[in-house]
Amino acid sequence: MKIFDYMETYDYEQLLFCQDKDSGLKAIIAIHDTTIGPALGGTRMWTYESEEAAIEDALRLSRGMTYKNAAAGLNLGGGKTVIIGDPRKDKNEAMFRAFGRFIQGLNGRYITAEDVGTTVEDMDIVYEETDYVTGVSPAFGSSGNPSPVTAYGVYRGIKAAAKEAFGTDMLEGKVVAVQGVGNVAYNLCRHLHEEGAKLIVTDINKEAVQRAVEEFGAQAVDPNDIYGVECDIYAPCALGATINDETIPQIKAKVIAGAANNQLKETRHGDLIHELGIVYAPDYVINAGGVINVADELVGYNRERALKKVEGIYDNIEKVVEISKRDGIPTYLAADRLAEERIEKLRRSRSQFLQNGQHILSRRHTR
Repeated sequence: MKIFDYMETYDYEQLLFCQDKDSGLKAIIAIHDTTIGPALGGTRMWTYESEEAAIEDALRLSRGMTYKNAAAGLNLGGGKTVIIGDPRKDKNEAMFRAFGRFIQGLNGRYITAEDVGTTVEDMDIVYEETDYVTGVSPAFGSSGNPSPVTAYGVYRGIKAAAKEAFGTDMLEGKVVAVQGVGNVAYNLCRHLHEEGAKLIVTDINKEAVQRAVEEFGAQAVDPNDIYGVECDIYAPCALGATINDETIPQIKAKVIAGAANNQLKETRHGDLIHELGIVYAPDYVINAGGVINVADELVGYNRERALKKVEGIYDNIEKVVEISKRDGIPTYLAADRLAEERIEKLRRSRSQFLQNGQHILSRRHTR
């Protein structure tokens, strides 16, 4: 892997390798872009097949956070950390304290949080060494479990997408097929049920399905059958890549909007559903409630203020649809364009500010 070539192609700012022999820490911090503000992105711990695979994951994920944060309207850039190791057996306090010291050394250029393989408890240890961490325990002024807030944002995004598809954002009577009934999806089902939507649910966890059936009057179907059910809205809330060559011909919904990450197996699948006239709410725009919520911790967490910002996901989906129509492109590309236009606008503004400052200094020196 030619790292500098890759970084230059996608305009990365910084890649850091952090090791602590005594604790076994082997971490890679990737900072993609800080045009809008300091980079924010979680810490993933995983048993990578190789160091190169870990580097690629850190780089890919950090760039994704740039787009997610920019599209969400946050004054934050994108970054990500991966720790090489088995989260079930390789963790120890010294490891996360060492990691916290590395973050502190970046002096605020990068702010971390929990992610796959790390927990609130891990972030509490990191917090012992640095202020640049979010998603810690509520005892430290954190927002706590992000699932309900993420779900609320997805609910708001579904309403915006429904308005485009059906001419109204009212969900009463609409049939929503929810794939996966985990923490986020359960809370999403609650919002949908309260508005009068009819739910069809599936999950490999039978207890989670039964809970949705009992509490929300949902209809349960086999995981393989969820794609072809008669519904208005398909909400993928579990695995990624569920929009693919096999499922697209089965989908009868006019809207695809859910909490799952990486919903399109390939970008061409975004083109296919666009051609079919399906309104797709890009995943990193609609599921941004969690990052919006933890970002509020940086100014002293206020739940009411955070939820107000999360409500703005409705507006962000509308902006994506507007760009899609304006430029004649699928919504997944329109989401990228929304983020890129915001970054470029601020980049030009910063450049102009610096040029003006240099001009003023030049004038003073010539007097």
